[in-house]
Amino acid sequence: ANAMVTCAKLIYYVIFAILYGLVGSLANLVMVNSSWTKNHIQYLWRLSGKVQVVFPPVDTKSLKVLPLTDRENMILSIGQFRPEKDHRLQLLSFAKLLENEELRKSDVKMVLIGSCRGEDDRQLVDQLQKLARELNIQNHVEFVLNQPYSVLKDYFSRASIGIHTMWNEHFGIGVVEMMASGMVTIAHESGGPESDIIQLPWNEKTHDYSNCTGCLASNIEQYAALMRRIIEDGSSSDLAMKIRENGRKHAEQFSDEVFMNAFKRAL
Repeated sequence: ANAMVTCAKLIYYVIFAILYGLVGSLANLVMVNSSWTKNHIQYLWRLSGKVQVVFPPVDTKSLKVLPLTDRENMILSIGQFRPEKDHRLQLLSFAKLLENEELRKSDVKMVLIGSCRGEDDRQLVDQLQKLARELNIQNHVEFVLNQPYSVLKDYFSRASIGIHTMWNEHFGIGVVEMMASGMVTIAHESGGPESDIIQLPWNEKTHDYSNCTGCLASNIEQYAALMRRIIEDGSSSDLAMKIRENGRKHAEQFSDEVFMNAFKRAL
């Protein structure tokens, strides 16, 4: 029975993809929010020359005035509490980081800020809080739910590191916001963050970080290693400051003004 259901689903998805491609091929102009999405759409729709990348507008103007110095040992996560955001990976990476006794005794903490759309999201938060207790990191983790933008902006001004763990996110507005606000941002090595936002990532093998705009990772060990290096070097180290400055400058490519100009050109 399960095999029949799986087979039926596969047939359904194949038929849907064919119809989706046929409908898409009729469009005169298609705007997509990243290079990754463009490649995805071109593959599905078999379009050639009809797809224009128009990055979503991000309010970088109000964030780029935040100070780059005097940041706390805070790792910040922003985004709705949904399974695909993979907050679990963030907690597991943070627990790996705190295996270092000196860091466990320090004031380093992780703050997860986001909204809950309903009961399912609330249950997910409960599960994440339970996981934090199981990992024995609950004293270093804070959950901030359904707060206004003014509260989020306050955290933006204080955090040293921004963390993003969603696999194949089409763009990543939150990643740009963290970069614009002055955080050393560690995003998932996939989707829009990899293709468009953090094109010059830093890692332990990068000797010249003069042009690096952030970091990319895809597993627990990579996230933990990057966080540890940034924290141990200090929030005002030459490495951290260079990445902050470059990241903020690069984030300007996704501003409201750039969006308006790109939208007009596409038309």
